[in-house]
Amino acid sequence: MAGLIRREDITAVRERAKIDEIVGQHVTLRSAGVGSMKGLCPFHDERSPSFHVRPHLGLWHCFGCGEGGDVISFVQKIDHLSFTEAVETLAAKAGVQLRYEDDGGPRRSPHEAGRRQRLLDAHRVAAEYFAAQLSSPEAQVARDFLTGRGFDRAAAETFGLGYAPKGWDNLGRHLRQKHFTSEELTASGLLSQGQRGSYDRFRGRLVWPIRDLAGAVVGFGARKLYEDDPGPKYLNTPETQIYKKSQVLYGIDLAKRAIAKNRRVVVVEGYTDVMAMHLAGVPTAVATCGTAFGGEHIKIVRRLLGDSASSAAGVMLSSGSAVGGEVIFTFDGDEAGQKAALRAFDQDQQFASQTFVAVEPSGMDPCDLRQARGDEAVRSLVADREPLFQFAIRSVLQQVDLDTAEGRVNGLRVTAPVVARIRDHALRGEYARELAGWLGMDESSVRQAVNRAARAPRPADDGGTRRDRRPGPGPGPSGGGPQGRAQDGAGDQDAAPAAAAARAAARYRDDPVARLERQVLEVVLQLPQHALEAGFDDLGADTFVVPAHRAVHDVIRAAGGLARFGELAEQLSASGAGSSAADRATATWAEQVREAADGPVSTLITELAVAPLPQDRPEELGGYARGVLVALLRMGMTRQVADVKGRLQRMDPNDPAYGEAFTELVRLEERRRLLNESA
Repeated sequence: MAGLIRREDITAVRERAKIDEIVGQHVTLRSAGVGSMKGLCPFHDERSPSFHVRPHLGLWHCFGCGEGGDVISFVQKIDHLSFTEAVETLAAKAGVQLRYEDDGGPRRSPHEAGRRQRLLDAHRVAAEYFAAQLSSPEAQVARDFLTGRGFDRAAAETFGLGYAPKGWDNLGRHLRQKHFTSEELTASGLLSQGQRGSYDRFRGRLVWPIRDLAGAVVGFGARKLYEDDPGPKYLNTPETQIYKKSQVLYGIDLAKRAIAKNRRVVVVEGYTDVMAMHLAGVPTAVATCGTAFGGEHIKIVRRLLGDSASSAAGVMLSSGSAVGGEVIFTFDGDEAGQKAALRAFDQDQQFASQTFVAVEPSGMDPCDLRQARGDEAVRSLVADREPLFQFAIRSVLQQVDLDTAEGRVNGLRVTAPVVARIRDHALRGEYARELAGWLGMDESSVRQAVNRAARAPRPADDGGTRRDRRPGPGPGPSGGGPQGRAQDGAGDQDAAPAAAAARAAARYRDDPVARLERQVLEVVLQLPQHALEAGFDDLGADTFVVPAHRAVHDVIRAAGGLARFGELAEQLSASGAGSSAADRATATWAEQVREAADGPVSTLITELAVAPLPQDRPEELGGYARGVLVALLRMGMTRQVADVKGRLQRMDPNDPAYGEAFTELVRLEERRRLLNESA
């Protein structure tokens, strides 16, 4: 069929696109033993890491939701792409020239590349164009704006700032010269349509590029500079295939490593605030882009923080930082800022981290604060953060008169529901005690009011959905991305086939026989060189008793068994692959086994190939592999001995077949003895 990517090019993409690097752009990965990494799954909400990656195999699997695959399937799921689009995206990053089946040569026209990659390319070129225009004479007003807010040329270059000229279609003409079509430019959001045709969306504005976790430009934010500009003060890219405002955070590309390292994220309200924070020494700052901080943003932040169950109770270290990390919201000190902080209160329940609010008393935002008082003042703003629960409760109390008995009773009436919404029961009790002190009321009365509020049904419009009341982290409002769909489909009724297959295999895991069979298959897929030496290919078709494991064994045999792995290793070694020959042969062989499987069996193979091994010391892997294989052989031989003994008991000693059965029993017993000695 015309347009199909050649198989050898797909293989090259799998080999050259490093799965740990691609996944690491979305998930904070940590070592999980030799050759294994783990982190929080990007496809469902979890507090303990169950998402594992085996870089040398090029495979990933989540033991929580059952999703798994290779680097291509990961990009498909994380970016909502088709298989072809995912391959083309990875090929562009890895420098692989794709060939298509239509004429056997390189694709002739750049316009035929994957749609998403074309939109990303258009934004990359646009960002370069805007950045170049910032040095033009016309852009003096933009440079003055930046200087007036304490940002020099180096700061503009660090954040990729640019200037959109005032003309009708300067950017459009530039991009068309780069061979982008009008359809692509309109779809990208860079151009708008009017009665006179298409025109530049951003004109006469200072422009900030908005990047995703991988550092690719997916949109722009633009600030008005001229009084005669009829548009809004800030204008952002509209919703496109690559830009979803509920799923992007400005500055995340620059902040992600600091967030993962420091276990802290600071959420500010504007582009200049992000710049001010970073330049003042707070490199973990990010901002939303024209929307409130919501559920999809939380998923991004949690994965970078590595939120874990160990911090679910908000355990604090002596330094004051939380075990699970910190989320710090900075808001203006005015009424609107306080309302924003109270909205964040509803989202706090979705973090295992400690959540704080940093509000400057005089109402200055971080950019103004840096200009007025310097970098130290910005750092102090973050250091003097206040727990979000405390801020939310005290903000409500400010609205009542606590000097009168009626005011105190009314204060209890409006704050008890706020305290009752704290999920952590220990923390809820502490804030009930604090509230009693703030109100000057009896602690037992306050606790009773809080308990009544906790039992009362919550209004549907306050975020108290059924999901919020369900045990566990609860993701809050889920968007249309894969994370939301995976969460919504987590129940048995709507479970994906991958999750169903994982649960089917899990039914046998407590059985010692099934556990041994599973360990053998894990060794075969992860350490085929050791399994080959231990004689895996000699196992009979009836060795495995668990149906799912027997199906995997059948697939391995159909793919040529470990003898096929040996052939691949020899070929790669002969071709000069050197020390990497074994790893490349393992990855290629594992992929061939996966391709030979169908449906749930393929999912199980991926899971087995990624599962952590009980033994992860390199010098012990060979012994472990031989140990589990010998144990399986001994178990199978014991089963055979029992079968023959049972047959002998049912036979007449004078039957000629009795002697043959007895001879077979002696032979099996001798083999078992030798196997025990070798073990």
